[in-house]
Amino acid sequence: MRVVGTAGHVDHGKSTLVAALSGIHPDRLKEEKAREMTIDLGFAWLTLPGGEDVGIIDVPGHRDFIENMLAGIGGIDAVIFVIAADEGVMPQTREHLAILDLLQIQGGVIALTKIDTVSDQEWLELIESDIRQTVQGTILADAPIFRVSARKRLGLEELLNSLENCLVNRALRPDLGRPRLPVDRVFTLPGFGTVVTGTLSDGQLKVGDELEILPVGLKGRVRGLQNHKRKVEVSVPGSRTAVNISGVDVDQVKRGYVVSLRGKYWGTRRMDVHFRYLPDVKSQLHHNTQVKLFMGSSEVVAKLRLLGTETLDPGNEGWLQLELEQPVVAVQGDRYILRRPSPGETLGGGVVVDPQPIKRHKRFSQSVLNKLESLLEGSAADILYQNLLFADTPPIKDVVTHSRLSIEQAQEALDELIAHNKIVILEPGSISPQADMLVMAQPVLKKITDRMKLEVGNFHRKNPLKHGIGREELKSKLRLSQRLYICLLKQWANNQEITESGNIIRFPDHEIHFSAAQQEQIQNLFNNIKTQPYTPPSVKESQKVVGVDIFNALVESGRLISVSNEVVFRCEDYDKMVEMVKTHFQKEATLTVAQFRDHFQTSRKYALAFLEHLDSVGLTLRDGDVRRFRK
Repeated sequence: MRVVGTAGHVDHGKSTLVAALSGIHPDRLKEEKAREMTIDLGFAWLTLPGGEDVGIIDVPGHRDFIENMLAGIGGIDAVIFVIAADEGVMPQTREHLAILDLLQIQGGVIALTKIDTVSDQEWLELIESDIRQTVQGTILADAPIFRVSARKRLGLEELLNSLENCLVNRALRPDLGRPRLPVDRVFTLPGFGTVVTGTLSDGQLKVGDELEILPVGLKGRVRGLQNHKRKVEVSVPGSRTAVNISGVDVDQVKRGYVVSLRGKYWGTRRMDVHFRYLPDVKSQLHHNTQVKLFMGSSEVVAKLRLLGTETLDPGNEGWLQLELEQPVVAVQGDRYILRRPSPGETLGGGVVVDPQPIKRHKRFSQSVLNKLESLLEGSAADILYQNLLFADTPPIKDVVTHSRLSIEQAQEALDELIAHNKIVILEPGSISPQADMLVMAQPVLKKITDRMKLEVGNFHRKNPLKHGIGREELKSKLRLSQRLYICLLKQWANNQEITESGNIIRFPDHEIHFSAAQQEQIQNLFNNIKTQPYTPPSVKESQKVVGVDIFNALVESGRLISVSNEVVFRCEDYDKMVEMVKTHFQKEATLTVAQFRDHFQTSRKYALAFLEHLDSVGLTLRDGDVRRFRK
């Protein structure tokens, strides 16, 4: 499916033309109808002569609403560029054209509207000549011009036929298995709840899919899908899509958020971009200038860092590192626009080359500039890396298949990524494009590691008397597969980020610290035990003295050793009893409960509990009424 957008100066007839072509008037707000002027994005759809349905995004033309225009124009496949015959090229005509050129909207037709208001043919020819001169050197340089009148329905059929020809040779948007829908409208319907709309790209959405709304991390589920008000079970890339989301309130979502499957994308507050500075801007661009970034349907304030130069002159190109006040979702190859916040002015735009740079660059580092040039060219390593950034940590062979690289290209790309420490091989073995071992991009590893540290840290804070979180509990919180989890535990242990003690995971520097009052309780318990170390208080009696939490902490730390559900010993007393058993077996072949009981002057209850414990840990073996040493 395709999406077509309008562009052009205010009051040049964009919405009227859309209504004439589709039968749907895109102005939906009361104020828009009252003022007869588009203020926000409008939506419609039509069927081309060949039978293909296309969505339409109608954008405002007034300069006061240029930022609303930017929220919708980035997701289109072609443009109907509207210029009124009675006025010709106007200021927003030029600004919209510059934006289309920066966003590289490749297809389009030019509609010379309101021809019914002009009778002078020489005037029309003059206007067309001015249009040709205006679009020269832009993406609309070769676009056909059609004289139309929406009110009298003149030239509409020819316009639609040309629009269809413009789209017929355009490749459909690829399905990369990682859908994202930049939200351009949010509303609620009685009986349905929250509905968002946008232009879907990079993958399919299906009814029942588990969703994540970024950059805020809200979780929801696809309750229903519509394309052009028709219910569908699956929405495909390139389609105007309405998503009914369960589990999310309408006031939690706003324009600029991105709807995707869980774990496919994440926000970034720093990006490396290639930038083209418009020639009509009056002043130089300076380092640390504050700007507004428009990408997809998002709008955020950013500070730009000029790389490789002190200033940038209008009409030139350069490299920027953008630092954003709020996170956005971006991938390599996304197009963007920068505007000056006040007074409002479009400065330029370009393409994202690295959506997840790890750190701030040295501004005049030649190696940094060389790297950015390589990313802009799109090498095999870049392609493979981008697929790794948005994959669910699959085996190498699956990533290579999805990247559509040859074996030779993939091997070279793997070698380069490993050499530059951009990916981590998580399993041992020979590294090749056909290997089944798991591989992960460094930013993905950092993201999961940060989540692990957050979960373990939260556990330590909430449970100060416990040594650490259970292995399976942590796995559940991180939502990782068993295979990946085992690999990451080894990675974290090798990097000394965690320590494993049996089934307990903790930070290496984590220790249990008892308060003075707690220390006093512990000392009271140990004094009680010391009077009769081999006939100590029971578990319940000990818990009454210090409390359950402190008691469990003493057991976890090894200061108390549990030999049954009812019996515990101090560590030092336990060690003496074990040593006695070992010494006894050096002289005799068997040991009875009575012998052990009499040696420590304890009762049968404690002797039997301790010896059964030694059986369970493999030190002794029961043989009828005696124990033998297990070799």
